[in-house]
Amino acid sequence: MKTIKSTEKIRKWRNPVVALGVFDGVHCGHRRILEEAVKKAREVTGTSIVVTFWPHPQGEEALNSLAHRLQLIGRLGIQVCIVINFNRLFAITSPRDFIEKFLCNRIGARYLFVGKNFRFGKDAAGSVKTLKQLSGIFHYRLLVFPVSKINHHPVSSTLIRALIKKGKLADARRLLLRPVSVLGTVIKGISRARRLGFPTANLNPHHEVIPPPGVYAVEAVEQQKQYRGISYIGAGKRGNAPCVEVHLFDFKKDIYGKELEVYFIKKIRNEKYFPSSAFAIAQINRDVACVKRMYLRSQRSAF
Repeated sequence: MKTIKSTEKIRKWRNPVVALGVFDGVHCGHRRILEEAVKKAREVTGTSIVVTFWPHPQGEEALNSLAHRLQLIGRLGIQVCIVINFNRLFAITSPRDFIEKFLCNRIGARYLFVGKNFRFGKDAAGSVKTLKQLSGIFHYRLLVFPVSKINHHPVSSTLIRALIKKGKLADARRLLLRPVSVLGTVIKGISRARRLGFPTANLNPHHEVIPPPGVYAVEAVEQQKQYRGISYIGAGKRGNAPCVEVHLFDFKKDIYGKELEVYFIKKIRNEKYFPSSAFAIAQINRDVACVKRMYLRSQRSAF
């Protein structure tokens, strides 16, 4: 997927099919919009394009970092993603100017795909009604998607953020259509886990919502290769961000400075404090054995 972060680099593409929205978390409702945009672009021999915004126009805490969001969008087959810097200057753009000068004159949008609740323009005055009113003037076709619901509850990034923070990972997974994950950079730590015999990758998650403290069975992706392992999340101290450490099974690569995406499969236990290193080592051995048994059972059940 081609990513464009400067409006000066925007050009017109062949039959642009534009999905418009924040798409924070790329949950099941977002996926429907994006997958339909990809499908339509193929039908009309056009280009599937996402127009998204960073930071969040409503000032909300992001479910995922921008880098993570872009990866999730790209996996769905979108060809081009345009990231709008939502600054003060852009925030005063009128809804009509956004449609006319940006979507139509700059991109040449032929199709617009949006969610029913999408708002845009100065003071969020633009809505689906605005897009419908102007579609005849600027000659684009509009497709509006209803709000996705699961068990009669609307799916939203706000709801998913709350579920993750409460540790309800299975519920969040149903809304995301994938396990809860974080993307971060592997950084140098104090090497305490290594001294205990369990080397870990210390993760610096950028603007990601983190599950509660505890020990988790995880899967991790590094350079398109998937590994299994165990993760420890420690509570942040004195206002610091939570500590995220990942021990990958049968893994010996040096990945300092590399990106690692970690999927939280199941929580094993809550965070504990130990009176000595011996107690900590014994507990970690039990945790590792527990996770390996879990994965072994899942492999057997797949046959």
